Amino acid sequence: MPLHQGPDQPDERALSVNPFFGEANPVGGMTEAPPRHRLPDAPMAPTAAYQLVHDELMLDGNSRLNLATFVTTWMEPQAGVLMAECRDKNMIDKDEYPRTAELERRCVAMLADLWNAPDPSAAVGCSTTGSSEACMLAGIALKRRWSHRNPAPGARPNLVMGVNVQVCWEKFCNFWEVEARQVPMEGDRFHLDPQAAAELCDENTIGVVGILGSTFDGSYEPVADLCAALDALQERTGLDVPVHVDAASGGMIAPFLDEDLVWDFRLPRVASINTSGHKYGLVYPGVGWALWRDKEALPEELVFRVNYLGGDMPTFALNFSRPGAQVVAQYYTFLRLGREGYRVVQRTTRDVARSIAERVAALGDFRLLTRGDELPVFAFTTAPGVESYDVFDVSRRLRERGWLVPAYTFPPHREDLSVLRIVCRNGFSADLADLFVEDLTRLLPELRRQPHPFTRDKEAATGFHH
Repeated sequence: MPLHQGPDQPDERALSVNPFFGEANPVGGMTEAPPRHRLPDAPMAPTAAYQLVHDELMLDGNSRLNLATFVTTWMEPQAGVLMAECRDKNMIDKDEYPRTAELERRCVAMLADLWNAPDPSAAVGCSTTGSSEACMLAGIALKRRWSHRNPAPGARPNLVMGVNVQVCWEKFCNFWEVEARQVPMEGDRFHLDPQAAAELCDENTIGVVGILGSTFDGSYEPVADLCAALDALQERTGLDVPVHVDAASGGMIAPFLDEDLVWDFRLPRVASINTSGHKYGLVYPGVGWALWRDKEALPEELVFRVNYLGGDMPTFALNFSRPGAQVVAQYYTFLRLGREGYRVVQRTTRDVARSIAERVAALGDFRLLTRGDELPVFAFTTAPGVESYDVFDVSRRLRERGWLVPAYTFPPHREDLSVLRIVCRNGFSADLADLFVEDLTRLLPELRRQPHPFTRDKEAATGFHH
């Protein structure tokens, strides 16, 4: 959630009310236009309030053309109806809404089976508001398990990860006072190196995070190789370091398109996995999922049992009240698509990503870092010899056409590399892909005629998005 402060110089003008709204007069009940930064003195008619808010939101970007976000921007109308029917149900009131709670339990069971838990009935898990909360919960469980190993007095726990992790892991380390040990990028390796990660581990390492689908370039981290490196570490030193797989995106791609890829609970060292239902789980924001391979992986003392609204309720969450609508929508989507439906949808999305990547490469002005053949995501930069413009110019010019494409600089040790990234999602059709490539092609002659890159202030360019 962004942190907003009041404006340094508040705009004291009242909101402009169109006379057609029929409310800006004593007969309609509103004697003056409402203020911007304080509560109005009197109520207004719902039609006028709706129109004021609706008109201001027209200045937002078109979510379907947002190629920066991983978050689902389209669902079927039936899913929207179900969500509307359930938005007033509080997910925490499991005793009051037992069927909603049952659908959550079924989703956890389905994911345990999808991710090859050794005994799906023994796996434990919960829904969350998204992958960020799910990662926090997984990190808390890792830290508590480390504390059970009786560390030396004053020992500081650490968590090993690649520098490409999503910011939620840095938040976790900050909030829960854990040292973040990050493996930097090197050369054309844009994610964690298994051996380098193992070398950062010691007796105070609570775990290692593997990313199934890096947000920087869409690539999978080699989770099986990471587990093998930690197996070798245990043989040499006796250190038994668990792995958490942040599968925010890949957890709903790999099981359907990369079935031979071993990354999940088939690896005994994988203690927990998270995913975002609102990314490639194909549900509107915000729902995520956290699963542990068994009860031993999630310390019992972290699970609160609250006598609330008439029943004993186990809960493991960072928040309390939230709507049940997204959980219901997730169950609807699982039921609606099944394995084969997910396979077809995700394959189509990947096909679109690979097609765009090939056509972007064929333009000659760009060099691909990835090709959309893991996550339906690819990153690219300007080709050697292109000096009149940079990726920030491309992002700015595409925005003029309505396309939101992030341009950003990579982290250590590749700060020299600036890229554009395209995220393809369900609903981004082959026809829309054609329009995107046509617009990009149309912009190139103008960009080539520039004397130099114009976007000097890279902070003002379209930024990196999760």
